[in-house]
Amino acid sequence: MATILVVDDDAALRMLYEEELANEGWDIILAGSGEEALKWLSDGKPDVVVLDIRMEGIDGLETLQRIMTADKSIPVILNTAYGSYQDDFRTWAADAYIVKSSDLRELKTTIHKILQSDSADQDD
Repeated sequence: MATILVVDDDAALRMLYEEELANEGWDIILAGSGEEALKWLSDGKPDVVVLDIRMEGIDGLETLQRIMTADKSIPVILNTAYGSYQDDFRTWAADAYIVKSSDLRELKTTIHKILQSDSADQDD
């Protein structure tokens, strides 16, 4: 079973993502900040990180950079309410960029694709 780390400072969104993504059969770990996510990553390795950009403290772009420095093999999906960050070169290190929506189909589909891609890479 795949483990998804969801990093978002909005508690209601974290709860929604936990419920919706757990329904897909994934184990969900929640972090309310970049600092909390990095602390969790120092102890474990999720299969995918779903990362908000705008957060207090260490924002999503800094968190992304630190994840990539620590382990480039961890897929990261930037999940933000702001489409404008897509033009920021710092977001290009992420595996995907999704603008938040109440419809989580795009997020779920992207996670499925990343997990399938990683599975195929391990089979090679």
